[in-house]
Amino acid sequence: MSTLTNPRRTSRYKPKQTPGLAVRHIAAEVIHGVLRQGKPFDATLEGEDAHAVLKHLNARDRGFATMLCQTALRQLGLLRAVLARRMDKPLARRAGKAEAILLVGAAQILFLDVPSHAAVDLAVQDAAADRDARHFRGLINAVLRAIAADPQAATAEIDPLAVNVPEWLAARWVNQYGSETARAIMAAHAGIPGIDLTVRSNVGDWAERLGGTALANGSVRLAEARGNISKLEGYREGAWWVQDAAASLPARLLGDVSGLDVADLAAAPGGKTAQLAAAGANVTAIDRSPHRLDRLKENLSRLGLTAQTVAADIGKWRPEMLFDAILLDAPCSATGTIRRHPDIPWLRRKDDFATMQAVQVELLRKAADWLKPGGRIVYATCSLEREEGEDVIAKVIDAGAPLRIDPVTASEVPAIPGAITPEGFLRTRPDMTIASTSGEPVAGMDGFFAARLTRS
Repeated sequence: MSTLTNPRRTSRYKPKQTPGLAVRHIAAEVIHGVLRQGKPFDATLEGEDAHAVLKHLNARDRGFATMLCQTALRQLGLLRAVLARRMDKPLARRAGKAEAILLVGAAQILFLDVPSHAAVDLAVQDAAADRDARHFRGLINAVLRAIAADPQAATAEIDPLAVNVPEWLAARWVNQYGSETARAIMAAHAGIPGIDLTVRSNVGDWAERLGGTALANGSVRLAEARGNISKLEGYREGAWWVQDAAASLPARLLGDVSGLDVADLAAAPGGKTAQLAAAGANVTAIDRSPHRLDRLKENLSRLGLTAQTVAADIGKWRPEMLFDAILLDAPCSATGTIRRHPDIPWLRRKDDFATMQAVQVELLRKAADWLKPGGRIVYATCSLEREEGEDVIAKVIDAGAPLRIDPVTASEVPAIPGAITPEGFLRTRPDMTIASTSGEPVAGMDGFFAARLTRS
């Protein structure tokens, strides 16, 4: 087993001597883990194992490793089509990391500013270190050199939007949104997203200081990643926190929470907890992961905010009191976050949505029992799928839960045209725009669903 794809052995990895090879080695390991072992990308490069995997790399190489992985996954369908044109038959099952090495090499040649000879040579060296992939060094060399010889011809007549998402998932979006909107969603996934910051005050001032754009919802949009985010002005002072503009909306649907007892269920990483605490709520933040709760507490400390934290499975937890308001950001397929997590389309399966829906229905039914009469609950998911949004609400209400829909109005979310459904739900999509404070539309956001309900 690879030293990088086994968390217990990650610290045993030693960087290779050839400059640049360690980065390619890590990228290929991560891609192999996603495609062959179903391991989420961020579990390796952004999760608990990240330090062990990346500790041998400097900041520049860490950023490049992340870019390599994201590019290969974002363009996976296109890259596979390009490789298939240059191969007589598919790779054998016992080819080790050969496909991942080819994908990383082709991504550099076609999409990144990397000399082709370096991409090819380092791919061959990486293959030589893998006991199975080494038998395919000649093939890897020949295929990548052929692509490098004429990159334009390599991608000719391939529609990236038609191949960069699994056919079954694309068909779902066409069925739900129509072909035009589905293609717009897939086009939005192909771009590199900016970074949104939720600012505690003086949005315009912080946008100017950070060189970003002030959004009408109160966020600041940075057009591109800025390296180590903790080095930016205002981070240590707790002036802002990272949170997608769409993710900042569900907490606001609870209205004025000052002085109220509010539960934030499935709270980590803590952006919504921070919103509620900054608005004056007495927040109880519950999450099943102690590690993620530790990060939440660190963020709250940096921001000068407080909340009671509970490490527990909300499916089994019972509160000691009823709450005035509840925010349930339910576990979901996360298809609304593909632009930032391009591995998601390739990790999901057709039956995942029914499985997730059963969990979501149960959690919402439980949460309704923890709410005071007349209290509000906002149910939210970062999913594009009806099964995890509208259908959950219908099932819970039809089953007799003491909840009624409290419709969200367009005047509550004026910055995002078209975000309110006919039923009064919030539904954002990656292809939508959000207005800046100057009125200019800014493209891109996560896909979110949110319903506001009142206990009757």
